[in-house]
Amino acid sequence: MAKEVKTNAIRFLDKCKINYEIQLYECSEFIDGITVAEKLDQPAEETFKTLVAKGKSGSYYCFLIPVAEELNLKSAAKSVGEKSVELIPVKDITAVTGYVRGGCTPIGMKKQFPTVIHNSAQKLEQFYISGGRIGTQIRLSPNELANSINAKFEDITAK
Repeated sequence: MAKEVKTNAIRFLDKCKINYEIQLYECSEFIDGITVAEKLDQPAEETFKTLVAKGKSGSYYCFLIPVAEELNLKSAAKSVGEKSVELIPVKDITAVTGYVRGGCTPIGMKKQFPTVIHNSAQKLEQFYISGGRIGTQIRLSPNELANSINAKFEDITAK
């Protein structure tokens, strides 16, 4: 029997008593979110990616958007009260979050950053996010996630 996967994200969900489902896929290196959704037969509009940005103030923020969408940096900045935000360089992801590219999730990071989830998630009963490592996805309630990490819902994608 395979050893149970326990990432910081999963430990956090267990601690908060949030219901979730783990979905595993074979992958040894980063693949984009659309490919992950296809591998797991998940609808792309229910599969979200986590992007980390740095504001003009120097603060970091997490943004969750559907994998097929692009982040609107102006809307994202406005949603967190910043003049502007820029996505952090890929080389900085592990140092800032504790996660690797393709395994980044808004829960269980080194530090909990203010998080904004695209408002389309509010209409979903469940959605998929990274489970904290490449090859692991978590299916859970967007509203339960938002409540547990004090996230808010906003329209933050490019039109």
